[in-house]
Amino acid sequence: MERGPEAGGPPTPSLLALAALFVGAGALHVLRPGPFDRIVPPWVPMSPRTATLVSGAAEIAGGLGLLHPATRPAARVGLLALLVAVFPANAGMAWNAERFRPLPEWALWARLPLQPLLMVLVWRAGRTT
Repeated sequence: MERGPEAGGPPTPSLLALAALFVGAGALHVLRPGPFDRIVPPWVPMSPRTATLVSGAAEIAGGLGLLHPATRPAARVGLLALLVAVFPANAGMAWNAERFRPLPEWALWARLPLQPLLMVLVWRAGRTT
């Protein structure tokens, strides 16, 4: 029987892809923060740049955390919390699409259902048996 991430085994190709997605997204937040700063809602209790860097660091830490069986459960919780926390910013982008041109409005709306899918993938990747 193959040991996968659910059993505390080594990461599977799909788990590696999920980890790479979060590490890559987090790196973009740190290396090119400007576009991410623009989507931080005004009610967030920190500067947009701080929020961008904190969320980027959380994505990197969560993605890396998925790679080791001992840190997977904590990474799961952290990434799920992060996905919930950033959803209002993503919804705000769709509601105010004109501020984010040249991104097409349909793409901003189409990505919203992808966030729950990511949550399911994170949930499954970080669970233990």
